[in-house]
Amino acid sequence: MTDFTTLELQLDGAVARIWLNRPEMRNAIDDVFIRELGAAFAEAEAAPGVRAVVLGGRGPAFCAGANLNWMKKAAEYTQEQNLKDAAGLPRMLRTLEQSRLPVIARIQGDVYAGGMGLVAVCDVAIAADTANFCLSEVKIGLIPATISPYVIRAMGARAAQRYFLTAERFGATEAHRTGFVHEVVAADALDAKVDEVLKNITAAGPVAVQESKRLWRDVAGQPITEALSQDTVGRIAALRASEEGREGLRSFLEKRKPSWVTR
Repeated sequence: MTDFTTLELQLDGAVARIWLNRPEMRNAIDDVFIRELGAAFAEAEAAPGVRAVVLGGRGPAFCAGANLNWMKKAAEYTQEQNLKDAAGLPRMLRTLEQSRLPVIARIQGDVYAGGMGLVAVCDVAIAADTANFCLSEVKIGLIPATISPYVIRAMGARAAQRYFLTAERFGATEAHRTGFVHEVVAADALDAKVDEVLKNITAAGPVAVQESKRLWRDVAGQPITEALSQDTVGRIAALRASEEGREGLRSFLEKRKPSWVTR
């Protein structure tokens, strides 16, 4: 297993847990963080038997945006250097979003700027009621450009329109109201709720979960056309004919657990 400097990867059976692990820096994003998080996801995907990823943070912040030292360096870059440097974050976000594995965000603390992008690309987001959120970029003369496609999709265009412009800090209740997080629980109930979600994911067909993630990504926001309908017909037909689909149907009819459920 790779020895990371900005995070910790734990492989525990069907679950890979990736901990952002620079609490003294509030898990701030920089070029090393970006490179290591992408590598950690690749390692989790390659590990045999892993069926889900939990992304969490150590310390008081889940992720408080960009590392100030990294930003200072960028301020001295040329336009060409900035273009090259800025490409790292969206590339890493796309890696997470395109992962075949379902990803659960375990949000225990502050989520600012680029951290909002990290949460937005996760498939399920569970927040402690003490967490706070902020799209803070305009306060320092920047914009949430590279995270914007994911954040707008997660919280909706109308809410994003406000928070992109105002950089207001808002709490977990508001994040839930906008749809940015799926559920808010007491801080001491956070791990239990994450485990509950994991239990449901690992009880489902592994291929079906991966294909459901791909289905959502391909269908969300698309107009309902004959071509789209035919595409969805092809997907369900392929799953019905697959080994997993046949086993799932047999186990249902025989009133037993399917073969992929180990406990």
